[in-house]
Amino acid sequence: MKLIIQNKIVLALGISSVATLASVLVSGCVREPNGDLAFAPVVVASPPPPVYVAPAPPAYVEPPGSVMVPDDYVWDGYEYVGVVGGQYYYLGAGNVWLVCEPFRLERFHGWERDHPDWHAQAIRNDRYRTDSHGHYQPRHDKSN
Repeated sequence: MKLIIQNKIVLALGISSVATLASVLVSGCVREPNGDLAFAPVVVASPPPPVYVAPAPPAYVEPPGSVMVPDDYVWDGYEYVGVVGGQYYYLGAGNVWLVCEPFRLERFHGWERDHPDWHAQAIRNDRYRTDSHGHYQPRHDKSN
C-alpha cells in the first residue's frame, strides 16, 4: 500500500514537473547557450502600414491670352481681387496680377455674397498696372 502511494506521489510530481516545464516553455522562457534560463517574450512582427502618397494637385495653367490688369480692385480680407471682362485676377507677389485659381475664386465669391455692392467700393487701380509677364498695362477706360 505504501508503494502505491509513493508511486502516485512520484507520478503526481512528474506530471506537475512536465506541466511546469511546458508552461515555462510556452511562456517565453528559453535556455541560454551558457545553460541559464532567461525570459524572451514572443515577438510577433506586423508588417509596416502601407504608405499612402497623395496625388499631386493638378497644375493650374493660366488661360492663354488672358494677361490683363483690372482697372478697379477690392480687398476681400485675404488679397486684392479685380475683374476684367468676367475673368477674376488677384494681386500676387511682386505686385503683378494673376488669374484667380478656382479656390481663390470660390473664396472671393463667398466674400462677394456678403458685399454685393463691392463694385461701388472698389479702388481705382492707378498703382498696380503690371501683368503676370512684367509688362505695364494701360487702363481700359482710357481715362489715365
